[in-house]
Amino acid sequence: MHPAAWHLTEDIDDFLAHAGDFLRSRPALHNTPLTTLEKWRNQPGGLTAGTVLFGRLESRGETRAVFYRPATRRLTLTPLSPEQADALAVHLTGLGHVLVGVTADHDTATAFAGAWQRHTGATPALRVRMHLYRLGTLIPPDPHPHGHSRPVGERDQEHLMRWCRELAADLGETVTIDAASWAGTRFAEKSYTFWQTPDGTPVSMAGVNPLVAGMVRVDPVYTPAHLRGHGYAAAVTAEVSRAARASGATEVVLFTNAANPTSNALYQRLGYRRIADWAPYDFDHGTPEAT
Repeated sequence: MHPAAWHLTEDIDDFLAHAGDFLRSRPALHNTPLTTLEKWRNQPGGLTAGTVLFGRLESRGETRAVFYRPATRRLTLTPLSPEQADALAVHLTGLGHVLVGVTADHDTATAFAGAWQRHTGATPALRVRMHLYRLGTLIPPDPHPHGHSRPVGERDQEHLMRWCRELAADLGETVTIDAASWAGTRFAEKSYTFWQTPDGTPVSMAGVNPLVAGMVRVDPVYTPAHLRGHGYAAAVTAEVSRAARASGATEVVLFTNAANPTSNALYQRLGYRRIADWAPYDFDHGTPEAT
């Protein structure tokens, strides 16, 4: 009998050597760690030593689950049972780790948040409920708006950053998005497509993460408020989804806010099917954290 045990490392190459096959085995469900790890692995100069803690749960010589905790101290987890979530909370608190939150599928995040509260006294707060969708058979939008798609190029960078700032504000994010900070934002590693009207005016955009493990994630999709309701978001989402399939993606996924019935209905009309619920929790430890 070989009990399951967590193995921790700060070496991304060592981590991927042991956990890469596990992550690639379920690319749709593991889309966030796959895209995040690929970004870190390929960033100029490599990942700075000691900035991210990686963990993998090993049983009988096989990886069963993983986590990573970057400098933000927000934990990202793959699915765990309630017992495994509790054991991880005990392990991390025993090592003196402080967390500001956790993100995972709803059941895992909820179990870990409860365990963290029991073992640290921190109060968890659900930030937002999300759905994870996977594309089945792509269904073109009907009616189809006038216009066409085009790739976003260097000459569009100011326009793109302005829309990303507007999107971040809509989501309640306090971030700086300009030419100096762009490379460090969550928007930078993606490729973007505009939907534009026949006169050449961009009216909506969609981004996609680079292909990894046969999977592409559509993120973000944005239409300025005064241009919504004309089918532009559906058209640009359908186009980037079609292009992802044409580029060889076997899995095309996206996240939605569960509280937004308009976007959820839109993606379902295009052929996306809900496969999981997602939940980010924030932890309030009650006292200011040491710097």
